[in-house]
Amino acid sequence: MTGYREENKLIMDKNAPIGVFDSGVGGLTVAREIMRQIPNERIVYFGDTARVPYGSKSKDNIIKFSRQIIRFLQTENVKAIVIACNTASALALDEMQQEFDLPILGVVKPGAKVAVETTANKRIGLIGTEANIRSGVYTRYIKSLDDEAKVFEKACPLFVPLVEEGWLHDDITLQVASRYLEELKEKDIDTLIMGCTHYPLIRSTIRKVMGDKVNLVNPAYETAIELKNLLERDNLANKCDVDSPSSMYRFYVSDAEEKFKLFANSILPFDITMTKQINIENY
Repeated sequence: MTGYREENKLIMDKNAPIGVFDSGVGGLTVAREIMRQIPNERIVYFGDTARVPYGSKSKDNIIKFSRQIIRFLQTENVKAIVIACNTASALALDEMQQEFDLPILGVVKPGAKVAVETTANKRIGLIGTEANIRSGVYTRYIKSLDDEAKVFEKACPLFVPLVEEGWLHDDITLQVASRYLEELKEKDIDTLIMGCTHYPLIRSTIRKVMGDKVNLVNPAYETAIELKNLLERDNLANKCDVDSPSSMYRFYVSDAEEKFKLFANSILPFDITMTKQINIENY
């Protein structure tokens, strides 16, 4: 495969869904933003709950996982895919765009772009998974937009399991956040990228630690806007009327479907009725 080609937009079904995937529940923040910004679009969401977290995995495994998930989403006849996982966006996006013949977006570039546009003192903080921070992809892209920007990175590996456990407002989460973010508070940053889709779910805790003077960047909104622009540009936008959520959105996981459904119902604007577990290793 040589990646998405211009002529393919002519044969894609506008009514086909958008594929969205993440290592677990964090990508629901991106799916929620797509629902808000492009309400006419159908969504097929896959959460890799059996293999979460991705942040401690190797690049080879992240690429393997992403390939399997995209193969599954293709069986759902998606017209575009959003990698709603910062780690997979950092480590697998380029390769997936080359391998698969449909438009694929990540969440890294939209978040980095808005951080550069937002910062006043050019001192930007980045929190993310170990793999995402190790990749350096955010810093490289920020530097490509503004070579004077300074980026201060901090891996926060415990945030994902805390979110997956549902401890969004727990004292333990506040203690962990205080430990992780202490050194960033000393760097005089005015902008902080929440470089993992799970992190916006503990935004209030991060805000409590960092204070009101630091702007928190959630890449989900910018990613939804980029997707909207892509669909309109390539004449792929769905113009049909919005149906009920049960017909518009489908959710799949690789494990713990009931736990996923309970969590999703706590953060989405409606209760989901269909969550199905599949064996992603078959793809």
